Amino acid sequence: MKKYSPLILALFLLLPMIFTPSCANTKQAPSGGRKDTIPPYITMINPLPGATAFPLTGGRIVFDFDEYVTIKNPQNVFLSPPLRKMPKSVIKGRSLVVSFEDTLKANTTYTLNLTDAIGDNNEGNIFPGFTYAFSTGDSIDSMYITGSVLDCNTLEPMKGATVLLYDDLSDSAVFLNRPYAAVKTDDWGFFALPYIKDTLFRLYAIDDKSGNNVYDPDEDRIGFVDSLVRPVYKVNDSVPELKKYDMKDTVNCLKRVSGYDINVFREKPSKQFISGYGRTSERKGYVKFNAEYAWIDSLWIKGYKEGSVITKFNILQDSLEIWLNDRRPGPDTLNLVVNYRKTDSTGAMVPFMEELKLYEEGLGRNAYKRHRKPSEIKHDDTICKLSFTAKPEAFERHGFELVFTEPIINASFDSIKAWSVNPRQQETQLEYSVEMDSTDILKFRIYPETEYLPGWTYTVKIPHHCFRGLNGYYSDSTEVKVSLPSDEKLSALALEVKDVDSHYIVDLLTESGKDPIDTYIIDSDTTLSFRYLKSGNYRIRFTRDSNGNSIVDTGNVLEHRQCEPVRYMKFGEEKYVEIPESSEIEQSVNLSELF
Repeated sequence: MKKYSPLILALFLLLPMIFTPSCANTKQAPSGGRKDTIPPYITMINPLPGATAFPLTGGRIVFDFDEYVTIKNPQNVFLSPPLRKMPKSVIKGRSLVVSFEDTLKANTTYTLNLTDAIGDNNEGNIFPGFTYAFSTGDSIDSMYITGSVLDCNTLEPMKGATVLLYDDLSDSAVFLNRPYAAVKTDDWGFFALPYIKDTLFRLYAIDDKSGNNVYDPDEDRIGFVDSLVRPVYKVNDSVPELKKYDMKDTVNCLKRVSGYDINVFREKPSKQFISGYGRTSERKGYVKFNAEYAWIDSLWIKGYKEGSVITKFNILQDSLEIWLNDRRPGPDTLNLVVNYRKTDSTGAMVPFMEELKLYEEGLGRNAYKRHRKPSEIKHDDTICKLSFTAKPEAFERHGFELVFTEPIINASFDSIKAWSVNPRQQETQLEYSVEMDSTDILKFRIYPETEYLPGWTYTVKIPHHCFRGLNGYYSDSTEVKVSLPSDEKLSALALEVKDVDSHYIVDLLTESGKDPIDTYIIDSDTTLSFRYLKSGNYRIRFTRDSNGNSIVDTGNVLEHRQCEPVRYMKFGEEKYVEIPESSEIEQSVNLSELF
């Protein structure tokens, strides 16, 4: 009975198709008649589903339809296990003929999936799909597993992801070999891998850019199940998860049980080496590393004394900015020596010294042999450049932001002036504090020390010559004035966060889920205040920041490390909270329940 279960399933599927009245699905609707909205259906398959002893070479499968059809998406005529070459699909009359250009494996169960591959010839109605099983041996494997594939950051389903099942349990299999079985996810990110054997597997999902069914770290994103998986359910005619549904049939699609959830992420490179370098001005250059968290033992520029080099890593420590703190004219070539840890041929990190010749980008070796005429020099070329800003809706938390384009070698922060003006135009001088960003030596924040009140104006003035930059030039005078937003239609959200057991990143997003409107980093129970919000729908995202570095870390396949887990707060049955005008909303969330 086990041997013939696919045949029984096929008969159940084909019989209602054969007896469906054909007048509802003619090849071409009469002029003035109803538009054809019924997809094509299969009337016969040769050989029948569940065929065994299928030839290793020269075999073909013929699907007869009730009307003329066309191949809409050839890549969705998907064979599992996949071969080196895709199946060859052609239309002959009302039939789809599928043949194989590669030799099939002996004693192997194959499935051919037609989901979203075929449409009728006139209206383009898509055939929902069919999974055809056959074997080159004398029996059909009978187990199955199911699951869902999600984007790790948005938790939205990934349509068209390729799910890979390996009976080779080595870590390198997903990089080197084609899988034991594979399938594409549907519109809901759902997948079912039927007709597989009863054994242990590793389970992965990739967005297979090249379509070769092998993971390419340079192109593809990937997700995986932490543990080995083993199917526990047998293929059965009545299993809802193995049926093909119209993707608009929300009720039935959501009823399907997902055995495994796979979160797909972009893996960061693991091999460390210098991937690029250059010089962007007379005293500035950069070095880029292939992998994050570069380990530099020492760094210097030949011909310059120790301590004359100023450096700044980005937050992921894979890009390094370099400045030369020396007033002498810069030479044609800066010889930068970097002593760092590089990945060798065995995969080990070993000390390695590399000398880099830095020329200004686009000018080559003769970058500094030409000198500009006085008429070519602009005012911006002779000042210490800076950006000084304050956002009305954010300055209570973030103050006034001061960002330089180069390191400053002299600063007179005590010469800065701050004051407030109340609604009666009375001025008050204010004390202030200055904080340098912990991850950026070019960024500072200035906080006037006072209570911020509606209707008051707060001003910070930087006087002339307050700062002197690396190139020896002084800053111009500038001031910024800011007030709290006064729009009475703006609203506020107070979010009580309970049972905080780790570091978390909390992002307030619009309904579309794009760049955060505001972000908090928390490590204990607290109430977060999101103020000055326009009416609309908002989402709240929590990321468990396991290592406390305040960034969302991705995963690593070889290290069996998942990306840091993300959850979105739900508001009843909705994914968002609706905030009306002129309102104060209170919400609470328990993180132990959310995660």
